[in-house]
Amino acid sequence: MRQVLRWFPLWATISWLVVATVIFLSLTPHPIKFDIEQGDKLGHALGYMTVMVCFTQLYTRRVHVWWGLGFIALGIALEYVQGWTGYRHFEYWDMVADAVGVAVGWLLGGTTMAHLVSGIERRITL
Repeated sequence: MRQVLRWFPLWATISWLVVATVIFLSLTPHPIKFDIEQGDKLGHALGYMTVMVCFTQLYTRRVHVWWGLGFIALGIALEYVQGWTGYRHFEYWDMVADAVGVAVGWLLGGTTMAHLVSGIERRITL
């Protein structure tokens, strides 16, 4: 139930690299710091929103909920792993921020934003 995209393997690779980046940033001992109050929550929400938006580009609306649930599960799992590292901290509010990001990405997937990649493909002729 994927979208019909000429360059699906390219877009899928980019999307999985975004997932890998979120995983890396979740586990690195030197996370990105946002210079605002609760900036780490903003980072969580933006990261998971980006991941979800990437996958709304690749798959039909019918399966977005499954991707969303999977990414929420990923956020929960990574939070537990952070707690085990000894240099990162476990926080329930980070899980909430991840889920909010997924929800926003899912909602954006129901808008014209879901056709960003297909629009790029239509404009580029090779």
